[in-house]
Amino acid sequence: MKLMKRVVWMMAVMIFALGPMALSIEAAEGVNSQSKCPVMGGPINKSVYIDQDGKRIYFCCEACTHDFRKDPAKYMKKLEEEGVALEAASAN
Repeated sequence: MKLMKRVVWMMAVMIFALGPMALSIEAAEGVNSQSKCPVMGGPINKSVYIDQDGKRIYFCCEACTHDFRKDPAKYMKKLEEEGVALEAASAN
């Protein structure tokens, strides 16, 4: 019984210790998924997006898609500089 408690305790410690490591590896590589609108900087709404150059870019609102369309290179560069890993556009 003591052995079982020790094993469970050790597993819990390992999960607690190694969990953040996976996140830090991604952060160290400078790669993160898109969470902010490239135009306004607010939280994204996954129902508002544009597929550009095979990538899906999400926005906070429909108005931001209009600004993006005026100068897509500007916003794509901004996302790249921030290390945002964009999702692939769906084949629909």
